[in-house]
Amino acid sequence: MKLEVVLEGIHCASCAAKIESEVSSLKGVDTASVNMVNGNLNLEADEDIDIRSTVMAIEKIVDRIEPGVKVIHSYTEEVDRAKSQEEDDREGREDLYRILFGAALFGISFFIESGNVKTGLLTLSYLFAGSDIVLRSFKNILKGDVFDENFLMSLATFGAIMIGEYSEAVAVMLFYQVGEMFQERAVNKSRKSIKSLLDIRPDYANIVKDGVTERVSPEEVRIGDVILVKPGEKIPLDGVVVRGESRANTSALTGEPVPRSLKVGDEALSGFVNETGLIEIEVKKLFGESTVSRILDLVQNASGKKAPTENFITKFAKYYTPAVVGLAAVIAIGVPIFTGDDFSTWIYRALVFLVISCPCALVVSIPLGFFGGIGASSKSGILVKGGNYLEALNDVEYVVMDKTGTLTKGVFEVQKVIASERYSESEVLEYAAIAEAHTTHPIGKSIVSKYGKTPDEKRIGKYEEVSGHGITAEIDGKTVVVGNEKHLRAQGIEFSDKNSGTVVLVGIDGEYAGKIEIADEIKGDAAESIKELKKLGIKEITMLTGDSEDTASKISEELGLDRYFAKLLPEDKLEKLEMIEAEKGRSGKLIFVGDGINDAPVLARADIGIAMGGLGSDAAIEASDIVIMTDEPSKIATAIKIARRTKKIVVQNIVFALGVKLLVLGLGALGFATMWEAVFADVGVSLIAVLNAMRALRVK
Repeated sequence: MKLEVVLEGIHCASCAAKIESEVSSLKGVDTASVNMVNGNLNLEADEDIDIRSTVMAIEKIVDRIEPGVKVIHSYTEEVDRAKSQEEDDREGREDLYRILFGAALFGISFFIESGNVKTGLLTLSYLFAGSDIVLRSFKNILKGDVFDENFLMSLATFGAIMIGEYSEAVAVMLFYQVGEMFQERAVNKSRKSIKSLLDIRPDYANIVKDGVTERVSPEEVRIGDVILVKPGEKIPLDGVVVRGESRANTSALTGEPVPRSLKVGDEALSGFVNETGLIEIEVKKLFGESTVSRILDLVQNASGKKAPTENFITKFAKYYTPAVVGLAAVIAIGVPIFTGDDFSTWIYRALVFLVISCPCALVVSIPLGFFGGIGASSKSGILVKGGNYLEALNDVEYVVMDKTGTLTKGVFEVQKVIASERYSESEVLEYAAIAEAHTTHPIGKSIVSKYGKTPDEKRIGKYEEVSGHGITAEIDGKTVVVGNEKHLRAQGIEFSDKNSGTVVLVGIDGEYAGKIEIADEIKGDAAESIKELKKLGIKEITMLTGDSEDTASKISEELGLDRYFAKLLPEDKLEKLEMIEAEKGRSGKLIFVGDGINDAPVLARADIGIAMGGLGSDAAIEASDIVIMTDEPSKIATAIKIARRTKKIVVQNIVFALGVKLLVLGLGALGFATMWEAVFADVGVSLIAVLNAMRALRVK
């Protein structure tokens, strides 16, 4: 089972890593992951876990590692979030006033010449500016948690005071606190920017019963209920328009600015915003299964699946800080013993070394960068289920696509009915439509639609469907066979017609009766999407289809595909994907793009599975790693571009943060850098890295 706990007020990345580690070791907990973006602790645990005792254990761990952080869960007796936010704001103001007072005392000390008074002012200033840091460090040491930023700052400033550098000790603490406040604001702004993308959850639904409209929670609405949506309101649940006409803003789901018209019979998805008319919608899905709930769940949980770069940085930080502290000890004690130099000089250099060493710039900014990329994808109608999939898009070299619903619209229309001499066109169409009465396949639906009437299912006796081949049914006492060439020949029905394109053959009582020619239109952006993918350096683009050789060849040539495989059964698609996987070896990643229920196994097997989500099946969406809400193949290239830009920003942060830190570490060890440069190398670099990570949110 999955369990989510809110850690209200967590901002320390190294503390988050410690919380993850300790919570993971609790009985019944398989994995624990702190999402620094939205402040959630996500757990995967055994089904029979005692939730109440687990939450209480988490409270103890969090209180020990990061005092002041509130643990919120339905099983806890915490105040609601609004009150918690109010308390956080009040505490934030108190901290600001305390730091400002400390800064004022620090400023006054520059105008005082008397040594004792100056020292007294600086001591008071230090207490106001850094007492909370020192206290937190002391508590953590008692708990056995030594190597964190509180310890580093306390040790560095105590050392500066011991060698008489009172001004620098106060300055370091003041600038560290101010920098932390700015960094916290930047992180919170980034969180709000990302959460604003998810501002699609409806607050209420107007349910219509016996001509009376009542406002209720979306969770209370049931399938079959009729809801009223007024202009300017969000559509709260998925359904079908049963009354009225309007235009809907779909940008929250699809990223597309052009409104969509809604009329009676049209599908209306939750998350759309009704713009013009008054419409009534018959609900087809419960709120928990609706499009808006699915999107919220996908995006909010996306950062739980960390990218390899994130995992590396977390492990790196775990060993990096103790190593730097050890090196600082060598500089402070070992070097002067070996060289005979003055101890105070090398202690000062070691203290500078310590201030620089905090890895917050990397541990905070990199997850924000990946989540910003996920947010940017969401803006474009692309739902990426985790940072690991976003990073994997950087290495894509092979793309395999299903045809129907991916490259083509999947909206089939009967073009022509051709009957043999013994049967009329209307008879061929009628028998085929009745045989297809139970089908969910788009081709079968197009035949029923062309028939124009509701097939009389009472006329059907025995019924058998062979997946990927066709249907054999007893209708009015006659044996009717509807399907492809293989299916008819398997039933002993011979025919001489040469077929091209998408064709459904019909046999009656062992005799060929005729055929129905069907066309599927290529999507408008399909050709452009193939060109864009090739521009991005994709080595090979392959199409898989169950359609005929002629149809596949024609579409492949029109779109400029590298190769195709036709006449495939559902199980054949998986076989072909594994064949392509074996051919490519370890070179690059492979994407499979599909939309049907029979694509689910292939989506799950590919390195990255991309589902067409607007019209795609729930099974395909669940099995995929990325969902394209607009059903546009051109969004595949958009996703790759966003992934590459995100990776570029993440690499910039890594190079910048490590580069500046290593440079100032070297200068500090050699005596060319003071505490002032050290504070910039820590807090300043963190702030710049966080601000840079926020660029990942922007979409051109």
